[in-house]
Amino acid sequence: MHSRICELLHYLDEERSGLRTAFHAVPVAVRDRPPRPGRWSAAGVIEHVAIVEARTAQRLQDRIAVARAEGIATEENVAPVLPTLNLRRVLDRGVRIEAAEAVRPTGLSADAAWMALEEAGIAVRDALRSGDGLALGTVFLPHRIFGQAPLYYYFAFVAAHESRHGHQLLEIAESFR
Repeated sequence: MHSRICELLHYLDEERSGLRTAFHAVPVAVRDRPPRPGRWSAAGVIEHVAIVEARTAQRLQDRIAVARAEGIATEENVAPVLPTLNLRRVLDRGVRIEAAEAVRPTGLSADAAWMALEEAGIAVRDALRSGDGLALGTVFLPHRIFGQAPLYYYFAFVAAHESRHGHQLLEIAESFR
């Protein structure tokens, strides 16, 4: 497996572990309850992340398939991806980012939301593995935060997005103490 794919898989796994820990910090009895009016519950946060990841995985899988059909080059760059990306805007919880209607939670229970997230996470990792050996840094898609972004950045975004919402879950857990 190419070093860039390994790097991103590792980052995805690290951030999922942190998200899981944060989710478990929220007491089971209140995971479906918003901490205050107009805010998302822990279940809502996880459902949002699951929706974003499922949509992103499909979009990336489709774009990789097109790039492969168009004869994308093999990956020769072995430099790490993460140092080339500024994730501050994604990670900064002080900056509110309004979720688009299409990725807002619909009301799944905490357990159902976590199951949806697990499925979406598998789809993201499958999409990443499908690009193994391909020069994904030369294939671009428009991104809401990064503008035109190489596909590698999308996978890093997914992990950083989990980190952002892991911090949100810790805030929710704290509000119920």
